[in-house]
Amino acid sequence: MEKAALLVVDMQQGLLDKGPWEKGRLVETVNALLRAFRRRGQPVAFVRHDDGPGTALAFGAPGWEIARETAPLAGEEVFDKRYNSAFLGTGLESRLQELGAGTVVIVGMQTEYCIDATVKAAFERGFRAVLPEGGVSTFDNGGLTAGQINGWFYERIWRGRYGDVLAPEDIIKEVSI
Repeated sequence: MEKAALLVVDMQQGLLDKGPWEKGRLVETVNALLRAFRRRGQPVAFVRHDDGPGTALAFGAPGWEIARETAPLAGEEVFDKRYNSAFLGTGLESRLQELGAGTVVIVGMQTEYCIDATVKAAFERGFRAVLPEGGVSTFDNGGLTAGQINGWFYERIWRGRYGDVLAPEDIIKEVSI
């Protein structure tokens, strides 16, 4: 794998407290990747969504903070956003370019909103997007279960079009070489 950065998108307390689909697997996968990237000295960036005043994800609200289970270490960058894409108006793209990262491993929430927008934005900007199985989650929505939504995006939208879907252990092997 060329130089990779781990993007931890919207792993915020307000979302984890609502109990997303396969929460335990999500947190375990994110933490395994965090350990691997940190051990190897690969870049880690956190992205945090501000949903506006009066919401659980409003700037400064307790739910807006990055979840305790996956919190950044001192010195790890946090990019705040107001749009679904982690790239729009955040400075993330230029930072990844400065770091020489050609691949972004994307984990976090929510599959059909910010994760999908970030995957497609990464692709449009020339980054290789990699999505670990079990590394993104969401909630039931519009008559679909969260599992159906995740499966649809992994298999019908991202894989082979906008990115690569890999087992977390395969990603860890690649960044640990």
